[in-house]
Formats: sequence, C-alpha cells, structure tokens
Amino acid sequence: MKIAWLFPGQGAQEVGMGKALAEISPAARGVFARADAALGEPISRLCFEGPIEALTLTSNTQPAIVATSCAVAAALIEHLPNLDPPLYAAGHSLGEYSALVAAGALEVEEAVRLCRIRGSAMQEAVPAGEGAMSALVGLDQDAVLAICAEAAQGEVVSPANYNGPGQIVIAGHNRAVARAGELAVARGGKAISLKVSAPFHCALMRPAAERLRPELERTPLRPLAFPVIANVDAAPNADPERVRSLLLRQVDGTVQWTQTIERMAADGVTHALELGPGKVLAGLVKRITKQIKVLNVSDMAGIERVSAFLSEA
Repeated sequence: MKIAWLFPGQGAQEVGMGKALAEISPAARGVFARADAALGEPISRLCFEGPIEALTLTSNTQPAIVATSCAVAAALIEHLPNLDPPLYAAGHSLGEYSALVAAGALEVEEAVRLCRIRGSAMQEAVPAGEGAMSALVGLDQDAVLAICAEAAQGEVVSPANYNGPGQIVIAGHNRAVARAGELAVARGGKAISLKVSAPFHCALMRPAAERLRPELERTPLRPLAFPVIANVDAAPNADPERVRSLLLRQVDGTVQWTQTIERMAADGVTHALELGPGKVLAGLVKRITKQIKVLNVSDMAGIERVSAFLSEA
C-alpha cells in the first residue's frame, strides 16, 4: 500500500474548523491546548468561533490552520492506532509545517510559534497595496515564465505556485502582476486576481525569510518517521538537518506542487489523505493526475471513512 498524507495551506481556513473534532477527540483537544499554550492565547477559540475577519489575518491564519491540521492527524492516529505510516507527506506552502509535525520533525508548539512569526513577517515584508498575486489559467510553465520576464520591467513578478496543469499563480509588484495578466490574456489565457494580503512566494518575501532565519536556527529538529516532500524542490527529505534550509527557501521560493504530486505518482502512490480544513488539495491533485485518489479528512466522519478508503489501495 502506497499512500500519502497531504496538508492544506493558507486559504483553507473557515470558522468552526476543528471544533466538532475537539469535542469528541481527546487527542485533537490536546493539540489545540498545546497550541494555545505555545502562543499564549486561545487560537483554538479563533478556529472554533472566529470572527472570520480575525481568522483571515495572516499572522492568525497560519498557526490556526497548522493547529487544526495537526489536531486532525492526531485524532486519526488515536482512532486508527495501527494505521501504516504514509510513503510520503507533503503540505502546500504553510502545510509543510503540518507535514513536519506529522513526521515528528517538529512539535506542535514549535510549528505554531514559527507560523505565527512567519505569518507576521510575510504580512509586513511588503507595504499594503504594493504587491499582488494572480492566477494565470490556460498557459503552460514556459509561457508563464516568458510572460513574467517580459512584464517585469525592472520590478518583481514570478511564478509563486505551480498548482496544476494550466493553473500557475504569480506574485510580485502590483503593476508587474497587472502587466503579466494583460499579456496572459493576449496570449489566450486568463488572469484571475487573488484577494491576498501580500505577494507570497516571490523575491519580495526575502525580508520575511531573513526574519524567520534566527527562529528556525534555534528550533530543535528531530528524526523524521517518514519523508516529507519539500515545496521548493519537490524532493522527499528525511534528513532533519535539511529542514531549516528547506523551510527558509520556501518563504520566497516557488511552491512546486505539481511536481510534488507527480513525484508521488511516479513512486507509486495511489491514495492520499487530505488532513485538515477544506478540499483544495483534492481538487489540485485531480488536475495533476488520475492515479491518486484523495479523501478529505477534517472531522470524525472523515476519519471513519479512512479504513474503507485505504482498503482500496
């Protein structure tokens, strides 16, 4: 059986996430309690009750999603203690932290603390209104790279997320992103502006990476129980000594999600569990390959479907 565990990133948040699970799962409840203690505030209440305006602040969203995803993973193991470990885990951007917790490289406390700092640093790296992100649809990687090179004109614009065939997110200075969108439309594609608070995963995030560097350097890392495929190179990593540099490069590097899923498929993965809020990753995987089936697991109903789902593998 070759399965993978997938963990969502920013954008998957919703008020109420994890609440029902924490009410019936001591393991999930324990994760939220540890996250609350590490942050010195009830991030669990924000997950459970909102308000959505506070939950969508990047500095809150990032630790909230990680806490929820880790709570789901803990409840899964609690309910299915003999569950085989995955061949690989991976997380979309922020989700890489959840994957590393699941693999044992990070403790929950360390992950939410780092993500609080990461979220604040990414939010503050670019003044409001100076950055933008846009999804370019219907164009391949080479076309998008050419468009970004032409649109830059001395500013920053580059691929931020390779989310799937024909769906590439770009980020950079707002004027450069707008120029790239116009070029994309002129060349037969579509450009969809994204409602984000900062231009993530581009060179404008370098100050955020530098702010995160000392925090990562002082964070203890432990052996991984299974490899985590890193966002920046789409390669499985089981070496704890490489985790810091991979997470640091991720802040201003491109999320190689298409290549990540293609690597899983090439190595024989047929089933994956999306552990955490939302179903974004299931949709992206479906665009990339028909080989991998994905089950979203965000509550006890999802956990109770896991055994039957994996019996197909």
